[in-house]
Amino acid sequence: MARIMIPTALRQFADKQDTVDLPGSTVGEVLTALTARFPDLKKHLYTDEGKLRSFVNVYLNDEDIRYMKKDATPVNDPDTLSIVPSIAGGKSARRS
Repeated sequence: MARIMIPTALRQFADKQDTVDLPGSTVGEVLTALTARFPDLKKHLYTDEGKLRSFVNVYLNDEDIRYMKKDATPVNDPDTLSIVPSIAGGKSARRS
């Protein structure tokens, strides 16, 4: 089983849980299990085409899966997956 760390912004779609333990032999399988358990998460993690959204970063034990085998990256017990949504926007500093 892999432990998935749910970020604060997405916990409302995961029964307010901060971590979930789910089975899977790859990152993709674990994320599929996650969205099967919490269907409301799917639209926040994936595009309509089924691709992981560009602003959603997934780390396997602190390693970015984009530099590994992406969703085909193997997962072993007791690996940890962290979902880290990018944050953009904000207000620029006021100039005097």
